Amino acid sequence: MILDRFKLDGKNALVTGAGRGIGRALAFALAEAGANVAVADILEENAIQTAKDIAEATGHKTIAIKCDIANADEVKAMVKKVVDSFGKLDIAVNNAGISIPIKGILDVSPEEWKKQMDINLNGTWNCLKAEAEVMIPNGYGKIINTGSICGHVIWPDPQLPYSVSKAAVIHMTRAAGAELIKHGIRVNCISPGVTKVADLFPEVVDVFFKTAPIDRFGSPADHQGAVVFLASEVSDFMVGQEIVLDGGYTIM
Repeated sequence: MILDRFKLDGKNALVTGAGRGIGRALAFALAEAGANVAVADILEENAIQTAKDIAEATGHKTIAIKCDIANADEVKAMVKKVVDSFGKLDIAVNNAGISIPIKGILDVSPEEWKKQMDINLNGTWNCLKAEAEVMIPNGYGKIINTGSICGHVIWPDPQLPYSVSKAAVIHMTRAAGAELIKHGIRVNCISPGVTKVADLFPEVVDVFFKTAPIDRFGSPADHQGAVVFLASEVSDFMVGQEIVLDGGYTIM
């Protein structure tokens, strides 16, 4: 049965940036599909609360991990804790990321540029590398990165550092997908459009509605199905690809 092939029973998943927003929704979705879930976030209290909520709602095993993905040693420790707790890592969703304040090129400080790249690009790299290391011996794994439509289009408001970081994550997905498939590891990504979360810059909403053909912005729930698809066996023929979830913004 096709619906059975979406089930993640017996799988062990890790979601970064899962304490709130899109990451929290993705962690819930994987658990609802049957997986045990490690909830990682730099905000430890958020991670603990999300893990507790998931366990109560689904009955699946969860753990909470505090991790700054920009720190390679913390990432290695995070992945080790998942393996020590669950036995192995099958699914990894590299969702954690930030956007520095919207400003023009000349107003972006070196510190802001570095912070943007350290988290979105280097942090995703740290996670992908550590996850692949523990998946390779098993000959199987699903790694799902989070890109953005800003990795494809130039947003009217100045967001060069964010756009560059997400374009790099999308291309990292392609390159890693091509390299890791020989180990049975599928690397793909999702690229959300404007999604209503607590830290969404309000000025992007009006920009979105001027172009997007849909009559609403996204919600974290809009991204859940794509991640369950990429985490399950039904997407086994997808390698290094991207699912864009943007209400049609990038087709206009």
